Amino acid sequence: MSKNYSKRDPIKDYFPLPNEIFYLNLSYGEIAVYAYLLYRENRNTFKCHPSYKTIGEALKMSRNTVSKYIRQLEEKGFITTEPTTVCTSQGEKRNGNLLYTILPIEQAKQHFCNQQLKNIDQMIADRKQRKWIEKLNLKSNKKLADGI
Repeated sequence: MSKNYSKRDPIKDYFPLPNEIFYLNLSYGEIAVYAYLLYRENRNTFKCHPSYKTIGEALKMSRNTVSKYIRQLEEKGFITTEPTTVCTSQGEKRNGNLLYTILPIEQAKQHFCNQQLKNIDQMIADRKQRKWIEKLNLKSNKKLADGI
């Protein structure tokens, strides 16, 4: 049985999505927004500027949700954002869409590793503090027991 599939251009009809995004602790929403930005980016400049509304309509998310995921992607080193301005026909300057720059995935990987190291350092500090508190409690309890 023969099926007629249209020939698709792998460069024009697809966009690359780094495998690492599935190992860097991203939520499904962050992955969706990141994928959409990659889809819209200019492959030469690594930039794009869709509005929150455009992203939200494409991904079935509210503007506030898109904004949240954009902030999180920026904090995690996947993208940078820059404000833009537009001039109206009356010559007034207004805020435009954010200009997104997709950063090399290596930066996001480095940020993730640094966060993991900070988490480990915090866990070690917390453990030391708990042991110190337990030691103080044991001394206090021993003094109370000896005094009774």
